[in-house]
Amino acid sequence: MQTIDKYNFKAKRAIMRVDFNVPLDKQTFEVTDDTRIRGAMPTIRKILNDGGSAVLMSHLGRPNGKVQDKFSLKYVVPAVEKVLGLPVKFASDCMGDTTKSMIDALEPGEVLLLENLRFYEEEEGKPYHLGDDATDEQKKEGKARVKESQKDFVKNLAGYADCYVNDAFGTAHRAHASTALITAYFPENSMFGYLIEAELKAMDKVLFSAEKPFTAIMGGAKVSDKIMIIENLLDRVQNLIIGGGMTYTFVKARGGKIGKSLCEEDKLELALDILNKAKEKGVKIYLPVDAVNADAFDPSAKTTVTKIDQTPDGWMGLDIGAETIKVFSEVIDNSKTILWNGPMGVFEMDKFAKGTSAIAQAIARATGKGAFSLIGGGDSVAAINKNKLASSVSYVSTGGGAMLEYMEGKELPGIKAIKG
Repeated sequence: MQTIDKYNFKAKRAIMRVDFNVPLDKQTFEVTDDTRIRGAMPTIRKILNDGGSAVLMSHLGRPNGKVQDKFSLKYVVPAVEKVLGLPVKFASDCMGDTTKSMIDALEPGEVLLLENLRFYEEEEGKPYHLGDDATDEQKKEGKARVKESQKDFVKNLAGYADCYVNDAFGTAHRAHASTALITAYFPENSMFGYLIEAELKAMDKVLFSAEKPFTAIMGGAKVSDKIMIIENLLDRVQNLIIGGGMTYTFVKARGGKIGKSLCEEDKLELALDILNKAKEKGVKIYLPVDAVNADAFDPSAKTTVTKIDQTPDGWMGLDIGAETIKVFSEVIDNSKTILWNGPMGVFEMDKFAKGTSAIAQAIARATGKGAFSLIGGGDSVAAINKNKLASSVSYVSTGGGAMLEYMEGKELPGIKAIKG
């Protein structure tokens, strides 16, 4: 497998899949968080410093195969230029003769960003042009048509460059044209960028060479969203901390009172099964012992604190309580490897953010004492950034869905396409 460190980009044109799917201000269309842009910089600079040129391609949002101004990557260009410190050319289409001419004119040391790949159905291979009322036969024919035209789409992208670099971990779990299919045109010249290399290294460290005690912290709304990763981790971790909305499926399964807290009624047996499997494998599961309850899902709601299994009727648990913070923090404090995915409560509301912030701070403290910490998933990353702790943990993953699938033990198409 080709590696970016060993590859010399001198006089080469690289087509690089980046993840510039960044948040934009709804009024000004300015980038509000440039984390993903900064993440791509080491790879872009390597290409340019070697004496090569870079053609960057990405998606933004979900335009579903239609050109939509609000999803144009032209709004991302200023942020890329600011971080890179160089001018960035922009092609207003990722296909066509004009774009090809712009690319052909690129000089060593220059960068060009293509317009949103998902303005074309061929990127995802889905017939978005069909309406909801399309028949099964029409859907089948539409999918076949898009798949056929996808071949030309991929061939055109590949024709822009001498080599291919994938540094978009956030889309590595998708078998898209720009992540999985394009590598066929570069059998000897496809490679991961520094960001994906770092992502894989961090996840493999946690999965395969974790120093004990290894603690996984799973939060979020639903057990069903995390069941695969939990089951894969039960053979690896010593401690499993569970928080967030999915807590209450476990609490109800054990006979507790949960008021009107979030609960997956059809997953009660599954919750008990997880608890039993953990016990059999010698994994210590930590559920919250107390909670901050609210009488409404509202920032200004009235609150009360009760034991986790004594939620009053008509109330809902929206954060972990002080006793739980103390217990969870102590477990984290004594851990050598920590994986965090999912908040402890509705941390978007300040009134219910204390638990999630406390966990973020505990992880940072443990990291400072020598633990290895991996943070993944949009909400966990947002919580780390909100508390300005990104530099105080070992690694913050850029790919929520991709990280989850990798940690579940699934094969990611964008990774397999290069690794083989």
